[in-house]
Amino acid sequence: MSNILYITASIRSDSESVSRSLGQRIVDGLAAKTGASVTTRDLAANDLPYVSAERFAANLTPAADRTPEQAELAAIADTLIAELQAADTIVIASPVYNFGPPATLKAWADLVARTGTTFRYTATGPEGLLTGKKAYLAIASGGTPMGSDIDFMSRWLTFFLGFLGITDVELVAADGIMGIDGEAKIAAARETAERLAA
Repeated sequence: MSNILYITASIRSDSESVSRSLGQRIVDGLAAKTGASVTTRDLAANDLPYVSAERFAANLTPAADRTPEQAELAAIADTLIAELQAADTIVIASPVYNFGPPATLKAWADLVARTGTTFRYTATGPEGLLTGKKAYLAIASGGTPMGSDIDFMSRWLTFFLGFLGITDVELVAADGIMGIDGEAKIAAARETAERLAA
């Protein structure tokens, strides 16, 4: 049995969020097809901490060498990293906020990027350690076209996952949905999500 990690970042509810709707379709389809278990991490609801100097130092300290205070600071990153390590498939559902990722998604990225655990430095540059996984990105934007010069979301997220070793990435986007034919774009993205999951 495989494990799916489903990460959501929209501040909107399940019934209002386009990105959550797309992500849920992918997760439901994959779970039905494979019988995979699903771990859900709602970044908007969990109020992730931002990285401070103390938290950064705690994250870099080997677990056996941490003080009790450092262990407490590193606990959330340890949990998030363990979720990534256990997953065969990662589905990230997120809106675009002001041309880029929501702050909570960036906070998640800062917490899971840990040298020696999720990536390492080598003589030829960084090497991701979370290889052999597949990721699906379900992204919604009001006016930012994915892949355009003003898209600092999908390009960043794809690069970041690749930095961790996750290079097999599929993108489903409902972009420009506040403009002309917004509902049609959402419907087309939902069909693509269902087709990918099948």
